[in-house]
Amino acid sequence: MTERFSAREAIALAGDDFRELPVPMREFKPDGPLSWQGYDDSRRRALTRTGEDESVVCGTAVIGSTRAVLIAFEFGFLGGSLGERTGDRVEAAYTHARAHRLPVVSLVATGGSRMQEGMLALTQLQRVARQSALAREAGLPQIAVLRDPTTGGGWATLGAGADVTLALPGAQVGFAGSRVRPSDADPAAYTAEAQMAAGAVDAVVREEELRETLALWLTLLTAPAAEAEGEVEGEGEVEGEGEGEVEVEVEVESEAASGGEVEPVPPPAALGAPGLPATGWDAVRHARSPERPRAAAYLDAYFSRRAAISGDRCGGSDDGMLCGFGSGPAGRTVAYAAQCGTATRPAGYRTAARLIRLAGRLGFPVLTLVDTPGAANDAQAERQGAGSAIADLFAAVATARTPVTTLVIGEGGSGGALALAAPGNTWATPDSYFSVIAPELAAAILKRPASEVRDTADQLRIRPQDLVELGVIRGIVEHAGR
Repeated sequence: MTERFSAREAIALAGDDFRELPVPMREFKPDGPLSWQGYDDSRRRALTRTGEDESVVCGTAVIGSTRAVLIAFEFGFLGGSLGERTGDRVEAAYTHARAHRLPVVSLVATGGSRMQEGMLALTQLQRVARQSALAREAGLPQIAVLRDPTTGGGWATLGAGADVTLALPGAQVGFAGSRVRPSDADPAAYTAEAQMAAGAVDAVVREEELRETLALWLTLLTAPAAEAEGEVEGEGEVEGEGEGEVEVEVEVESEAASGGEVEPVPPPAALGAPGLPATGWDAVRHARSPERPRAAAYLDAYFSRRAAISGDRCGGSDDGMLCGFGSGPAGRTVAYAAQCGTATRPAGYRTAARLIRLAGRLGFPVLTLVDTPGAANDAQAERQGAGSAIADLFAAVATARTPVTTLVIGEGGSGGALALAAPGNTWATPDSYFSVIAPELAAAILKRPASEVRDTADQLRIRPQDLVELGVIRGIVEHAGR
């Protein structure tokens, strides 16, 4: 089990120059809204034990070179549970973030909603979810760090609802807390590592690497808003901001989230052997060569640094689809989704769709790298919703709010490859091909013998130069050495 940090210790672990925000004041009648006998005594004991008067501490801090709003839970205060005063503070923190266009980092450690406030505590989840949605509309990045434990509504709102979800090793993570799970439940399923395997967490990060990891993410995700960071000065002048101002803020700020005039990025240069294939079958052989550079090589050459997201948030992940954000040409932040040469699984398509939509909300251009023999077509892929996952990615690309640039770097096999390709802005390397279906399968469908596979490859016109002539791609990228 990971070490349990207090709210202040977690804040110190993440950043510097912490400035606590003014605390909204809500008067309670004795023993709270339900007159729960002994509630006041429990709160006093929690104050004595932790030094905090509520389960969350909110303020701003500098992480790397970026100032962000921090929402840090104090698990020692009634299990980090959410009550009405918790909701007041979280709402005030989000209001401050929108007013000053700051990203939000939640350092979560909570057991869920507070029993002593009943349904009034549970409805704070709706309140928190609304604040998160308003930040999303305003184009503000949200990052969650899951500490031990993260369960219940805190996981289902601030944790799982963040744009990027990180977790500390061994942290207990799950909607069901340890006291309400079935008696025969496998405890290993309720861990940060298990949630990452299930596609719900982007990365498990060691405590000593947390600050550096957060700094990288914040640098990448706030790059377009760098000029606005100067507005942070004088940030303490926020007392009296109320809910009535929120709708006006969103109307103004949602324009910034629309991406504006975001320019598409250029495709990467070719890394493989120069020279175009003489025949269709040569194109297939070049694309399938084990010596051909794969996605990781292209991403390393294109980005000076990058950070990955992982998982489809629907229970799966696919190592054959690399997604994330990186510092690309001229230092621009670019979102990327890259196939790695394997048959892409449903979780891979859903992760790429998630990435493209997130890039659109935050105003970043997208680079996609196509390299797959096709979509996974086994029984498990069908049970995992292959068709709907591919359809969702087609829709995400078709409705992308920021420009998408595509480079075919290897095999372009059927709709499983086309789903990741940008209409009108797809390029190819000399050692790639794009086909309605693999030549072998095309021959089988046409009831041709294996001896005619090579002729079929020619007939399909799948070479890069054929694709240019047909108008399928814009052009063939030059070799990096030229």
